[in-house]
Amino acid sequence: MRKLFKDYEVRQYVVQVVFSVTFAFSCTMFELIIFEILGVLNSSSRYFHWKLNLCVILLVLVFMVPFYIGYFIVSNIRLLHRQRLLFACVVWLTFMYFFWKLGDPFPILSPKHGILSIEQLISRVGVIGVTLMALLSGFGAVNCPYTYMSYFLRNVTDADILALERRLLQTIDMIISKKKRMAMAHRTMFQRGEVHNKPTGFWGMIKSVTTSAPGSENLSLIQQEVDALEELSRQLFLETADLHATKERIEYSKTFQGKYFNFLGYFFSIYCVWKIFMATINIVFDRVGKTDPVTRGIEITVNYLGIQFDVKFWSQHISFILIGIIIVTSIRGLLITLTKFFYAISSSKSSNVIVLLLAQIMGMYFVSSVLLIRMSMPPEYRTIITEVLGELQFNFYHRWFDVIFLVSALSSILFLYLAHKQAPEKHMAL
Repeated sequence: MRKLFKDYEVRQYVVQVVFSVTFAFSCTMFELIIFEILGVLNSSSRYFHWKLNLCVILLVLVFMVPFYIGYFIVSNIRLLHRQRLLFACVVWLTFMYFFWKLGDPFPILSPKHGILSIEQLISRVGVIGVTLMALLSGFGAVNCPYTYMSYFLRNVTDADILALERRLLQTIDMIISKKKRMAMAHRTMFQRGEVHNKPTGFWGMIKSVTTSAPGSENLSLIQQEVDALEELSRQLFLETADLHATKERIEYSKTFQGKYFNFLGYFFSIYCVWKIFMATINIVFDRVGKTDPVTRGIEITVNYLGIQFDVKFWSQHISFILIGIIIVTSIRGLLITLTKFFYAISSSKSSNVIVLLLAQIMGMYFVSSVLLIRMSMPPEYRTIITEVLGELQFNFYHRWFDVIFLVSALSSILFLYLAHKQAPEKHMAL
């Protein structure tokens, strides 16, 4: 809490506790996944901790966090302050209604489960979390190579920056000059007594607009020119800052670290194209992988090279490393994104609500991560996780992820293409 929100004081102790508990139990789920692969603890003990962990995280996500979000929203409204507990219950019941109706259009669950079973809750949390994961993954898969690759950088020279800065200074000089003219005109009018002896009535207003004294300035016209020049100066300033940032990126791309990230950009570009292609194939042919990608990749390599290889032994170790990387990058990426979001929109009144919303998003994101990471694990390590999660339609979540990922990635490509195309045109126009 102190690291993430150090610049904003979150005074409510209950908010700190709820956020910390959500984060702790979310990370504990990932720890239990590692335990499954390494065989740490007895299987019955791991099953108990899985059950306990899921019950606590679902209790927090479905009951506690939504209630406190409603409570703090109502507390910020003066008219509802006295009855804030009652209205907080109304907000929570509204959330529960829509949360429950969310499961109706999706084939996520067997109908034999009870109303308050773990399956009922986790299936709905999974839909929201998988949708969020797919949106972030689709945008990240496209934005990462666009950000890292020097191919997408505009060619910016010092002459371009100097020319734009010169235009900016000329515009500022024009603004200062016109404001001086306005100030002198006001001073002249004051000396003549025109300020105190303004014509009154409707005809007086018409006369003051249509006629002007000899040698006086048309102040309304000058003010319009000043407004237009100030808007132009803002655009020129933003464009100048953008050119400086692009120039710094060009210089950075020439360093060893910049070349390394440029290489990563090409790698992620291939990954992005492959992921979009596979998502399209999975959607069109209604296909879901039966074998985890690590075991499948090792089998293909062994069969192709024709060598003796212990697939089961190495798949365990490589799965451990791969899932560890996925877990670390997921937690780090989500926390960075949530922190930027918090800094962008938080205020003294909304900080408690924003932190609780981040806790809700984080918890749903990590619960759905477990649903999807399960497919990346060899079958012998999925047993307890599948047993704890219940009879969920796991294939639906993977298919839903592919659909939202494809929409997000294609939308991001279109958006970044238009932004990249308009940038040089905007620079030429300025």
